[in-house]
Formats: sequence, structure tokens, C-alpha cells
Amino acid sequence: MMTALLCLSLSLSLRTMPRKLTQDDINAAVLKTLETTQLPSAVARAYDAIRPSVVRVMSYGKSKDGKEDVEFGVGTGVVIVDKGIILTNLHVVQGAHTIKVVFADGLESTAHITGLQPENDLAVLQAHTIPDDMIAATMRSTGDLAPGDHVLAVGYPFGIGPSASSGVISGLKRTFRSPEGKQDIRNLIQFDAAANPGNSGGPLVTMDGEVVGIVTAILNPNQQRSFVGIAFAVPIENAAAAVGLTPF
Repeated sequence: MMTALLCLSLSLSLRTMPRKLTQDDINAAVLKTLETTQLPSAVARAYDAIRPSVVRVMSYGKSKDGKEDVEFGVGTGVVIVDKGIILTNLHVVQGAHTIKVVFADGLESTAHITGLQPENDLAVLQAHTIPDDMIAATMRSTGDLAPGDHVLAVGYPFGIGPSASSGVISGLKRTFRSPEGKQDIRNLIQFDAAANPGNSGGPLVTMDGEVVGIVTAILNPNQQRSFVGIAFAVPIENAAAAVGLTPF
């Protein structure tokens, strides 16, 4: 009996006790994970953050015989209040008999205009039906924006989307004259992320997915209305004022 107890005691004492983890062990494990795991890019993270708040905006007018609605414009909007309040460009919805929006989850709703800011080509929409889990975009002051800062534009260029394009801030406090020469829009953010017809009214966001502007125009010397590298957005401070918000 004594011999058995001695053998058991010896066996237990010879067992390898688990080694206590050190900070070096933890650092090595984290480093290995970073080396072997492909993390989302900054642009992908920004897109994921803003995507739930981006909507497709469609404008309809009456056909020549007045019997049916005909789509005459497609643009983009961004939800800034979770009750279905949407910012877009005035030129996207101006003159529309019917306005429809499609949310990120596919829900389609009619909408009506509740506010205008013509001097900045902005319109405020109220959707009549909204998703149960509606997510409003986060707005961020443009006060510390600087040329070279990375930005992302999300929208429906030529109706295709939602599409993301990345670039940088090219300049601040720019002035743009409409192609018809009827209006100057001032204090604009200039950026070089690709924007085309259909991007109008969409958000310009930082790499944190926070909205700093509403895409409103592209500068183009030709007649094709295609992007050549210069686009403009209305600062979100101006845009939020159209809704009566003081976001910052």
C-alpha cells in the first residue's frame, strides 16, 4: 500500500504544470494573428459604416399622355435622422411628380420634400415608410479637414450601386458655377473620388464613415458629363442647416 502511494505521489509530481502566459506570449500571438489575417481596408470599413444610411432616390414625372409615371432622374440620398429624414440634391428631385427612395435593406418608400436650400442645391426628404432598424449617418465637422485627407463617396452613378469610390480632399472653400451659368455655389469641398451623374446627393465620408459633405457637382469641360477628376460636395454644416439641425 505504501509503495502504491509513493508511486502515485511521484507520478503527480512529474506531471508538467501549465506554464503561466507572459506578455511576450500574448504579443507573439497577436503578431501572428496580424500576419496571418487579412483585415478590412480603411475604405472597406468606411463603406460598411455608411452603407446602411445610403438610399437610392428616384424621381418620376407624368408621361406625355399624363396616364403614368415615368422615371426621369436617379440620384442618391443619405439618412441623417432615423425617422426617415433624408438629404439629397435639389436637382435630383426638382419638378418630380413622385419621389421614391430605396433603403439599404431593399425597402422602397415614397417620399415628399420637406425643405429646400436652393443656394446649396439641397433638398430634404421625408420617407413615408422606413425600416424597423433604420440607421442614421453620423455627421462630422469639416473644421479640421485638409487637402490630402482620404474620403469616400458612396452613391448610384448612372443608377449602378451602391457604388464606392475613394480619393482625397483636393481643396476647400471652392466655388462652382452650374453648367447653365445660373448659379454659383460657394464654400464647397473639392475632392477627386470618382463621381458621376447619379452620385448627386450622396454622402462624402471620412475613413471613419462620418459624413462631411453631400456630393453635388462635377466639373467637366466636355459634353459627356463623365468624371475627369474634380468633384464638389456641400459641407455637412450647410446641409444640416437645411434640416434645422445643429450637428456639432
